[in-house]
Amino acid sequence: MTQSSASSSPLLLTPFKLQSLTLPNRVVVSPMCMYSAQNGLANDFHLVHLGQFALGGVGLIISEATAVSPEGRISPEDLGLWDDAQILPLGRVTDFVHAQGALIGVQLAHAGRKASTHAPWRGRGVVPVEQGGWTVIGPDANPYNELYPVPVAMSTDDIARVTADFAAAARRAEVAGFDLVEIHAAHGYLLHQFLSPLANTRTDAYGGSFDNRVRLLLEVVRAVRTNWPGHKPLMVRLSATDWAPGGWDEQQTVELARRLRYEGVDALDLSSGGLTPEQRIEVRPAYQAPFAALVRREAPELGVMTVGMIDTPQLAEDLLQQGVADLIALARPLLGDPHWVWKAAAELGAEPPRPDVYGRGTR
Repeated sequence: MTQSSASSSPLLLTPFKLQSLTLPNRVVVSPMCMYSAQNGLANDFHLVHLGQFALGGVGLIISEATAVSPEGRISPEDLGLWDDAQILPLGRVTDFVHAQGALIGVQLAHAGRKASTHAPWRGRGVVPVEQGGWTVIGPDANPYNELYPVPVAMSTDDIARVTADFAAAARRAEVAGFDLVEIHAAHGYLLHQFLSPLANTRTDAYGGSFDNRVRLLLEVVRAVRTNWPGHKPLMVRLSATDWAPGGWDEQQTVELARRLRYEGVDALDLSSGGLTPEQRIEVRPAYQAPFAALVRREAPELGVMTVGMIDTPQLAEDLLQQGVADLIALARPLLGDPHWVWKAAAELGAEPPRPDVYGRGTR
């Protein structure tokens, strides 16, 4: 991790070096599920949706949760990288993004017990088999709630297969032209399920103690790092806390962060929640920023990204100036305004990073 040198520009709009990548600024498109693929294949929607952010001047785009196996999809409409046929459609996206001088990463994911569910606007809970659903797996046989599918507890063979699926997806991500891989271990999906004692009641080597609960994620990280070029960054998204008694929490996140650095992880994307319906989240502007600050202080070798209710350019700039995080991830603000970075530059007194073809839009 290397920070930019001092500059008169706002920190939000200064470069940041992460391994071999030099991000032109600190604004990152947070992974956002769009539920718009068929058979895991990207299409024109994904080209236009992700391409607009490249034109809008963000520092880095991270694509939505991209399943490493068919059973790992959140919904039947999720993107995938479990098959070689999925490489070329995603390559169209990365080619376009790179042609605009932008950078793009992919979030590799497995939904575990939260798989085979409806897209939010199509319904709630489990998708029946007759409507395209499937049998789901998890650390144990306990569902997320009564509306979600009951998972089959994973065997050690299942665990080895999932680990291999992540590794194979990382190889495909390299062929597809991605600049960065993020492993999704947050929001109650499979790797987070193994981390939290609220979702992992196993009594074997993958459950019980902290060392056992983090074992699967560490194995996945090693497998991905081995199959992802060493000069390209590897990021992990974590839920820093379950917001529930007896669950995963900040101190466990700090300890895991230290271990992930030694496994070749370059940066952490720190979110929270999603593991249990019993969560009680204390929502406010930048409510997850303290988690980033804690990890940045306790594991300073790692790059740190914060996300969540950071709606204004000034708030984003303040977080960077205070040393809370290195990168700012945005989701809803960029959905509402793909040119958010242009507005941020204007508000913070910097030159907007517009492509030449959009220069006439300046008044």
